[in-house]
Amino acid sequence: MNRKVIPLLTLFFSVIFLCRSQETQVYSHPNKTYQDALALYNNQQYQAAQVLFEKVKASTDDGETEANSAYYAANAAIRLNQRRADKLMEDFVERYPTSTKRNSAFMDVAEYYFETGKYPYALKWYKKVDQTAMSKKDKERFDFNNGYAYYASNNPKEAERYLSRVANSPKYGSQAKYYMGYIAYEQDDYDEASARFDQITDPELRNEKLSYYQADLNFKLGNFEEAIAMAEKQLPKSDRREISELHKIIGESYFNLAQYDKAIPHLKQYKGKRGRWSNTDFYLLGYSHYKRGDYESAIGQFNKIIGGSNAVAQNAYYHLAECYMKLDKKPEALNAFRNASQMNFNAEIEKDALLNYARLSYEIGNAYEPVPQVMMAYLEKYPRDEHQEEIQELLVDSYITSKNFEGAIQLLEENESYASKETYQKVAFYRGVELFIDGDHEQALERFSKSLKKAANPTFEARAQYWKAESAYRLNRFDEALDGFEKFKRNSAARNTEDYNNLDYNLGYCHFKLKNYKNAIAYFKNAAETAAIDQERIADSYVRLGDSHFVTSNYGQAISAYGKAAKMNGPERDYAAFQKALSQGFLGKNSVKIDEFNSFLERYPKSSLRDDALFELANTYIKGDNETMGLQTYDRLISQFSRSKFAPRAMLRQGLVHYNANRGEEALQKLKQVVRQYPETQEAKQAVATAKLVYVDLGRVSEYAAWAKNLDFVEVTDAELDNASFESADRKYLEGNTEAAIRGYEEYLKQFPNGIQSLKANFNLAQLYFSKNQKDKALEKFIRVADSDSGEYTEQALTRVSEIFVGRKDYQSALPYLEQLDRTAEIDQNRTFAQSNLMKGYYGQKDYEKTIAYAEKVLSASNIDNRIKSDAQIMIARSAIETGNEQLAEAAFSEVKKIAAGETAAEAWYYDAYFKNKNQDFEASNISVQKLAKDYSGYKEWGGKGLIIMAKNYYELGDAFQATYILESVIENFVEFDDIIAEARGELSIIKSRETERNSSIDTNNK
Repeated sequence: MNRKVIPLLTLFFSVIFLCRSQETQVYSHPNKTYQDALALYNNQQYQAAQVLFEKVKASTDDGETEANSAYYAANAAIRLNQRRADKLMEDFVERYPTSTKRNSAFMDVAEYYFETGKYPYALKWYKKVDQTAMSKKDKERFDFNNGYAYYASNNPKEAERYLSRVANSPKYGSQAKYYMGYIAYEQDDYDEASARFDQITDPELRNEKLSYYQADLNFKLGNFEEAIAMAEKQLPKSDRREISELHKIIGESYFNLAQYDKAIPHLKQYKGKRGRWSNTDFYLLGYSHYKRGDYESAIGQFNKIIGGSNAVAQNAYYHLAECYMKLDKKPEALNAFRNASQMNFNAEIEKDALLNYARLSYEIGNAYEPVPQVMMAYLEKYPRDEHQEEIQELLVDSYITSKNFEGAIQLLEENESYASKETYQKVAFYRGVELFIDGDHEQALERFSKSLKKAANPTFEARAQYWKAESAYRLNRFDEALDGFEKFKRNSAARNTEDYNNLDYNLGYCHFKLKNYKNAIAYFKNAAETAAIDQERIADSYVRLGDSHFVTSNYGQAISAYGKAAKMNGPERDYAAFQKALSQGFLGKNSVKIDEFNSFLERYPKSSLRDDALFELANTYIKGDNETMGLQTYDRLISQFSRSKFAPRAMLRQGLVHYNANRGEEALQKLKQVVRQYPETQEAKQAVATAKLVYVDLGRVSEYAAWAKNLDFVEVTDAELDNASFESADRKYLEGNTEAAIRGYEEYLKQFPNGIQSLKANFNLAQLYFSKNQKDKALEKFIRVADSDSGEYTEQALTRVSEIFVGRKDYQSALPYLEQLDRTAEIDQNRTFAQSNLMKGYYGQKDYEKTIAYAEKVLSASNIDNRIKSDAQIMIARSAIETGNEQLAEAAFSEVKKIAAGETAAEAWYYDAYFKNKNQDFEASNISVQKLAKDYSGYKEWGGKGLIIMAKNYYELGDAFQATYILESVIENFVEFDDIIAEARGELSIIKSRETERNSSIDTNNK
């Protein structure tokens, strides 16, 4: 502002100084050196003049000449900007107090500093001047210079005091009024500023600056039309910086006149302060577009407002949200409404923004905070609001839609008025189903009971009865389950449910478990003939129908049912075929039995029943006097299934066949092989007993004694005591007397640690400990059985040992047993259990190659449920991420996303967003994050990670507001996750650093 005024003042004071210098020249002096020095001084040759004046001062005897020389020498020092020049002048004043130049010295030095723009120095010397001896002309100059010096030194109060003294001066008046007006302008006293500017008569000053300031003053006084007229008049004669400011005045004036079409072009011409706009500038242009209905353009301006915390920002964010809503961009609107609701500059906007934030949170989900929490915040802040009932309903529904059924139950139990009995009934039912799926059947049963207490809806009453019965069944409470299913059957609303189709099937199972086979047969027959149930249940009904007939010795009907099951694609079709062949034998049709078992072995090459089939087939051959085929089939079983429980039995049978055929040596060979390969099994004990008979027959009893003495698993002499002790404990076990059985087995193992029945005793004792949740004791016994590496209990023991270690997350200990179980398991479910936990164990050990290998084994298995499949896919995906194989990870997470539930699904949706971001499909990536926020809000860590992805997406899409707001919200709301906070801070710092290049309102230090 002062750049054009200062030259006028400089010229003015140069003339004054020249006149004063010329006045000095008229004096004469007899000392030639003094005259030469004075001439040099007047010609501004200060260095040379100073030397001569110092010489004269040191040599003259004339006091006045000495004083004058000191004066001019000090003045020259000041003009040469020498160090301690001030001190020289102060020494002059002190040493020559009577000098006529004393007051001139003060004035000359002050005016020199004033002329050179050193206003604080000038003020220092002006304060020394004696004003009483001044002429009116000098007094006006003194007052104006002081006033301007104070103005330039940012002391407006003192400046006005001096400038007001010359406000009516013909010479200084216009400039004094200009500066007084500008002081009022800077202090926002626009009326006073306008009045003072109006009094200025100097045409140069008026043309140079006043049109601009008067245009700005009229704008600030609300005289928008006059401001526009003055600014447009000033435009042609202004420099580039002023043109930008004038466009701002014109644009904002049109804005305030609500003439937004005219405002927009001028607002766009504004270049900002130092090339940067402020948040207010973005707001004005954004609001103009908003009022014209150009919501895309409005968003493009509003979303550049970053970090604002004032009424303008609150207004902008609210209108930004409205623009997003107009364009159906609800996730973006959610953020903008949330931001506006967190500011309290405008109470009406704050409330309406919070209401819309709550509504949108319910509709699309919320990754920052639980949706019910948003609703509760509104109800607590506005308890008697006209929207109270609406928000209460949304609150209850939000628990339901976010699947926080337990939270809904608690809410409704504490606030019964929030919803109807029917709503509570449904919420309790859905929580029960949720717990049932998670395998917590005890808690599920309790929630179904709660649902039944509020039985307002007959259909949901019937469904709760059904699933309560299912829960009881899973808890082995078969009588209770049967009663529940019967109640469901009697409920007239039951027929309107999908569950009704499965009623006969479930009733059949209840009777089957209760050994009411006659009733089971009736219900399984009905179920098998019901077209409404799925094919897998129909196939299973035929299997259980066959079992019920088989148990009741109705082998012909069993064969019919098993035959139908074997023809279907059910998971137990191999079992049905096996049982069908077995039933033929009970009907005496051994040739048919042989044919069907041979057919079975051909049709089911991977069946876990192949060893059973070979054993039965071999037995049938022997029974039919086909000794050759029988022995060959036993050999086939032993060769293919050496770890099967039937292998030692087959070998023992071979020994018995040879013994019965009087082939003693061959019999001993097989019997000893049983003892050698399968020690501590029941078959080994029997082999020892049979071998004794063979040795007796061969007359080689001493040889038997020598051989038996080396066997450490059986104490031959104590055999009868051994068996008696075991049978006592085993009888208690079979009677269900748990405590007595435990004491009996413990006593038996104490007496016969390597007894004939030690393996079975250890296993049964382990099972009893396990059922009482004494897992440490159970583990010790199960390990003993598992480490025996043979016998019919090995697989079950391996499974239990693995299960206990896995339950403890002790994969280091579990891995060897899991590997053994994987190699030896005959039951598919046990093999799948081993493989699925091996992949988890190796993942924990960061052996990603083995993790992937076992995960692929799991996926290759048939008839596994979705939870196991998703576990396998997630292991592949995580391992691929760890090894940098993002292509494999992306494919695996894509599969996980289709079938996973719970936290695994949340992780899959996060990576779905991650890979879409990497592929620069930013909008699709945001949709995935929104899915994550809405359906998996309970998994906060994945939600936080997803929000950072969303922030990156928005910034790439040009929406800096969304990007920074999301990151700031993450920093505020995810403090328990250090890595998430660190990443969010880093991204926010990068974005803000970039945005400061165009927005002056951004505080990069506020992170």
